[in-house]
Amino acid sequence: MLKPFVLFLLLLVCSTQPLYAATPLTLDEAQATALKNHPQIVEATENLNGADARTGQALSNYYPQITVAADWSRGRSYLTPLQSIKTTEVNTDALYLKQTIYDFGRTSGVVDAARSNRDAADKALSITRQDVTLRVKSAFYLLLAAEKQVDAVAENVTARTEVHRQAQEFFKQGIRARVDVARAEANLFTAKTALIRAENNRDIARLELAGAMGMASLGERTVVEPSPVSAPLPERSQVQQDALRNRAELQQLADLKSAASSTLKTAKSGYLPILSGTANVGYADRDFPPTGNVWGVGLNVTMPLFSGFSSVEQVKEATANINATEARQSNLRLQIIKDVESAWLGANEAAARMVSTGKEGAAADENKMLAEGRYHEGVGSIIEVTDAESLALDAHTARIQALYDYDIALARLDRAVGKE
Repeated sequence: MLKPFVLFLLLLVCSTQPLYAATPLTLDEAQATALKNHPQIVEATENLNGADARTGQALSNYYPQITVAADWSRGRSYLTPLQSIKTTEVNTDALYLKQTIYDFGRTSGVVDAARSNRDAADKALSITRQDVTLRVKSAFYLLLAAEKQVDAVAENVTARTEVHRQAQEFFKQGIRARVDVARAEANLFTAKTALIRAENNRDIARLELAGAMGMASLGERTVVEPSPVSAPLPERSQVQQDALRNRAELQQLADLKSAASSTLKTAKSGYLPILSGTANVGYADRDFPPTGNVWGVGLNVTMPLFSGFSSVEQVKEATANINATEARQSNLRLQIIKDVESAWLGANEAAARMVSTGKEGAAADENKMLAEGRYHEGVGSIIEVTDAESLALDAHTARIQALYDYDIALARLDRAVGKE
């Protein structure tokens, strides 16, 4: 009778276990997901599509404008040949064509400006991709650091739990005073509080990585430590030259300056005439449908004489935009050099800290081991153990920060140079 019940319990337990292990998440996969799904990437892509469409709109001015029109009118009009008022009725169906022959650079200026703005939108997409990539890398490394910090604090909790147990045993045997137990208990709960804080920081780091990837949550996915970077730090002067040559922001400003120059060309053409040709063919008659053939061809010259100074002001605006863009280029060059220097110095400092914190951690671990051994033998003090454990945790924390500060600094350096 019990066999079916036991079988049911086994099935219930098995059904509560996950069928698959949590899928690991690599840095490359995180970047690929962000570049595909992040809303900022989608927005920049659509802005580029809109710029493509505006270029097509500008090019349409090179093509003839063709329209079809049908008109009916009825009324009483004075007819000069008859010198009398008569009732008139006209039905007209016609095809109209208009082609600009030459406009002294108006259309070409608009087209060139649209193309330059399109190139600027393309650079804006590259800039967004680089920003998203940097955010993903930083969030990924910060999450790895947060997880390592949780492990370090958890190890400290385990060590202080053992010291607390030893203090209780020593007190029961009359070897140590009650103050050792109280001190060990306080240290244990301090470590547990630090563990709660570290776990919360890890959860926040997971949310930041998910947001950087354009997702609401990572779910059960776990990040995978990437392969260590073995390449040496590039030369300081070389990265500055690479940045000034590769940064998409500078290229974008060059495109915007080109667009402003084309707009200036269009504005100056406002002083000049427009030559266009017209043609129409159709039918006109009193009756419907009309049966009489009508057609016409012509040339049209439009010469602006006075536009309320709008052409003058348009030239001033385009010139001012060119000058402002040149000033932005100069300022951006200074900012790029600053970004490169800051990232390079940060990476260099983090690399030096990795060496010193590695030695610091080894010494702190040895000090902790000796202090815990002395206390276990009954010759050390609780204060000595507490100080050694705190020193070891601080050393491990500094080591973790140095390791991932170096990775983040390299990511910032790549961004400063203009790499994705």
